[in-house]
Amino acid sequence: MEAEPPLYPVAGAAGPQGDEDPLGVPDGQAAPLDDLVGAYPNYNEEEEERRYYRRKRLGVLKNVLAASTGGSLTYGVYLGLLQMQLILHYDETYREVKYGNMGLPDIDSKMLMGINVTPIAALLYTPVLIRFFGTKWVMFLAVGIYALFVSTNYWERYYTLVPSAVTLGMAIVPLWASMGNYITRMAQKYYEYSHYKEQEQGPQNRPPRGSHAPYLLVFQVIFYGFFHLSFACAQLPMVYFLNHYLYDLNHTLYNVQSCGTNSHGILSGFNKTVLRTLPRSRNLIVVESVLMAVAFVAMLLVLGLCGAAYRPTEEIDLRSVGWGNIFQLPFKHVRDFRLRHLVPFFIYSGFEVLFACTGLALGYGVCSVGLERLAYLLAAYSLGASTASVLGLLGLWLPRSVPLVAGAVLQLLLTLCLFFWAPVPRVLQHSWLLYVAAALWGVGSALNKTGLSTLLGILYEDKERQDFIFTIYHWWQAVAIFAVYLGSSLPMKAKLSVLVLTLVAAVTSYLWMEQKLQRGVVPRQPRIPRPQHKVRGYRYLEDDNSDASDAEDERGHDGGGGGPGDGAEEEAPSAGPRPGPEPAGLSRRSCPYEQALGGDGPEEL
Repeated sequence: MEAEPPLYPVAGAAGPQGDEDPLGVPDGQAAPLDDLVGAYPNYNEEEEERRYYRRKRLGVLKNVLAASTGGSLTYGVYLGLLQMQLILHYDETYREVKYGNMGLPDIDSKMLMGINVTPIAALLYTPVLIRFFGTKWVMFLAVGIYALFVSTNYWERYYTLVPSAVTLGMAIVPLWASMGNYITRMAQKYYEYSHYKEQEQGPQNRPPRGSHAPYLLVFQVIFYGFFHLSFACAQLPMVYFLNHYLYDLNHTLYNVQSCGTNSHGILSGFNKTVLRTLPRSRNLIVVESVLMAVAFVAMLLVLGLCGAAYRPTEEIDLRSVGWGNIFQLPFKHVRDFRLRHLVPFFIYSGFEVLFACTGLALGYGVCSVGLERLAYLLAAYSLGASTASVLGLLGLWLPRSVPLVAGAVLQLLLTLCLFFWAPVPRVLQHSWLLYVAAALWGVGSALNKTGLSTLLGILYEDKERQDFIFTIYHWWQAVAIFAVYLGSSLPMKAKLSVLVLTLVAAVTSYLWMEQKLQRGVVPRQPRIPRPQHKVRGYRYLEDDNSDASDAEDERGHDGGGGGPGDGAEEEAPSAGPRPGPEPAGLSRRSCPYEQALGGDGPEEL
């Protein structure tokens, strides 16, 4: 019986000259191919796969920490610079000596108007920006606009401060909407990388709804823990620089007669001069340069350490639904009763954070214990909120409504106490009560922000909707902040009354929404069109279309049915039956390459 020829003959093995070939194999023998191109003998596929997904999970954690740190530094620089400049511009001597008759108070009022009024139009362009540039790049551009605002304070003129303030107002809603969308996507990615074996076993099955909720809750706690630290970071210019130039409370509060619930407007009767000596221009430039450097570091963090929220093919599909649809969908989402019930909470979320910075810190704090203690009051609020963000983890074991309602009840009790409290000016015996009130208000703010963002990420987990939902959330916050800006001259009792009424309406509306969901009422959501691609690329030759949206995937595999409360969409039936057999998976047209081969797509392979 003849020996079988080698399966992979080696070139030159039977050559007339040479005892062995260039590979070192004796004449007449074939070199084993596995020794040349085979796998590594100690290769463990499962171990390598486990290490690969562990690196992916660490990358997601890196993205969350980078985005949280960048957002905290950006907001801290913005608040710190704005606070320092408003105090300097308030002083009459500083205005006359430094700028003469330039009219800094008028410039400041127009600058604040630009920051507070411009976000009202953000609902029109924010989703378009996020879909056009992508979530990460909108974050980077918005942080860059904040840095631009810091840079214009080197040369304080009308034509620098006011345009930069208007531009900053345009970037507020896109920044925080993209941040909320980014953190939600990172939680979903972390779930995918943690349960990769389940996806390998059933790649056509969607993960159960709310499966990413534990990771989302943890990531939101991390994000808002960093974000609330920005209020403490914003006080560093005052603590280490501006406090050395301020008069004490006996001078600044000399004409102040009433504080707290008896006060009107903002610091009525406050002295027009608050600076003992004027800071040198060189020192101001140094402080602004440090703030500019921190803003630049925040830009580098977002640019260099934050990965993309979506794969490139997913970004293409998010844009391919049509720019007209992207423009209309934020308004169409109002048909969802869940959003309508959460609108009062969105408004109150804007009220409470601005009340902490103006009503509580100024109307109760500065009015009674002096401007030199403003930084410490806001630092107490910041540290209380940052520390209490950990309490949001109670949502891992308790119903999701408990932390959100608990924070609202705490702030309701504090508001009722503030309604009957009028601290005496220039008396420091009650100062510890102010710090306790500021810290407790921070606890309520942390539970409010963490609970709302987590709730939106759970209710709207489809990747096509997250930018619209977070845009609506932060737009209502901007509307509430604008309302507070307009009502800054109201009596304190009127402000507290509005706060109480809004809070009661928010809690009642939210609990009503949860009751509807428990009864099985199906929310009505607008239909998001399928992506319309003008050019078919290589990515559509794969069996598994990674660009299929969650809603399309659900319709393709489940027939479009959804359980009560899961956000299933209503889709009009087709005009008639399609010719030919339906494929088993997600139906699509074959690309020109497949048509040339005579097949109908990869389903036939």
